[in-house]
Amino acid sequence: MGPNTATTAKPGSVDDQSVDAPLLEPQVDNQRDLPPEPSGVMECEDLNVYYGDFHAVHDVNLIFGRHEITALIGPSGCGKTTVLRCLNRMNDLVAGARVAGRVAYHGADIYDSKVDAIEVRRRIGMVFQKPNPFPKSIYDNVAYGPRVIGMEVDDLDSHVEGALRDAALWDEVKDKLKQSAFGLSGGQQQRLCIARTIATKPDVILMDEPCSSLDPIATSHIEDLMVDLREQYTIIIVTHNMQQAARVSDRTAFFTARPDETTGNRTGLLVEFDQTKTIFSNPSDRRTEAYISGRFG
Repeated sequence: MGPNTATTAKPGSVDDQSVDAPLLEPQVDNQRDLPPEPSGVMECEDLNVYYGDFHAVHDVNLIFGRHEITALIGPSGCGKTTVLRCLNRMNDLVAGARVAGRVAYHGADIYDSKVDAIEVRRRIGMVFQKPNPFPKSIYDNVAYGPRVIGMEVDDLDSHVEGALRDAALWDEVKDKLKQSAFGLSGGQQQRLCIARTIATKPDVILMDEPCSSLDPIATSHIEDLMVDLREQYTIIIVTHNMQQAARVSDRTAFFTARPDETTGNRTGLLVEFDQTKTIFSNPSDRRTEAYISGRFG
């Protein structure tokens, strides 16, 4: 189940069509040498998601590599956020949601009945689309997670400082830690939410369009931060911004949506998964080329 072909979608679920010419845009900045196969920190096997009778995601197979950034891209309604939320069992909180197939973390099925969903979310943290700081001080936002889970730290002040430094925010807030988090700018609030996430020492960080509500300068700060954090964490990001996916990600998964002829409901399908430089320069499916070049979506 390697990333170098379109076979990460189940056979028959995509059109096996070659692309005649490489794409010109967007420019891929991330040129790290990667192994052909991701290391498999997390893995989806035949992942299907239902909301009641609605089949939202169909047969997704993906591997997420250690210390890599994987971007999930595709048009609205293609299931990429649904897949992301499956990776730390956030869909457990949605009434009527049902997950079939397997989502493995270091080989263990996170949906096994013996697995604690709270522990899953500690190890697999999430940063949401809009900054959502707690109505607390900057310090207490970061300290909240370690306090709630009873995390043993030698010095909470140093721990908070470390998380803020890792989130590239310390120098901007070190003199106002007791002030309300709501006094920060939108970009600072999002970096605070990242600091809050990494304060509990997760292994994987999920990001659901973390820059969609930010200005270009704040977006650039978050993108630089993601690249830095990749050295310590595995990062999986949903984005509608093709330039962002090209700039920061190591591998990219492209999703599309198949409408039901009877109901019109759209089921998400994984079309193609490969190294980002391949997805953006020589995709193996014409639907990927059409989306990246802006001809649909």
